[in-house]
Order: sequence, then structure tokens, then C-alpha cells
Amino acid sequence: LWVIYFTGTCEILGAVALLLPRTRMFAAVALILFLIAVLPANIRAAKANIRLRGKPATPLIIRIPIQLLFIVLTWWSGILHST
Repeated sequence: LWVIYFTGTCEILGAVALLLPRTRMFAAVALILFLIAVLPANIRAAKANIRLRGKPATPLIIRIPIQLLFIVLTWWSGILHST
């Protein structure tokens, strides 16, 4: 359970840091690495049919493109627009 709270806190802090010009690029890189790091857990949850709050995990056919979209948008907003 602590891992869930920790990762959620990282996501929130990363989102806030994206809003600040001084930390935007660092936050984008950190969030992109984070999104890549949690992808295997998301894949495992989908393959193992793990239920979250009584609902099945997002199917891989949807989850992987969404994760890639998050990575691209984070790069676009945090790195491309920081230069």
C-alpha cells in the first residue's frame, strides 16, 4: 500500500513541478522515467486480471497506447517547450 501512496505522491509532485519553469525540464524527465518504470506493473496487472476497486485493470490494448501518449505529452510539454 505504501508503494501506491509513494507513486501517487511522485505523480502529484511531478505535475506541480511541470508548472514551474525552473523545474519543468527535470520534472518532465523524471515523469517520463517514472511512466516507463511503472509500465511493467501495469502490464502485469492486466495480464494477471488484478482487480482495482472491484474493477479489472485497463486492458493492454488500451493501457499501452495511453501510457505512450502520456510519455509523448510529458515530453512535449516539459522538454520541447522548455527550450
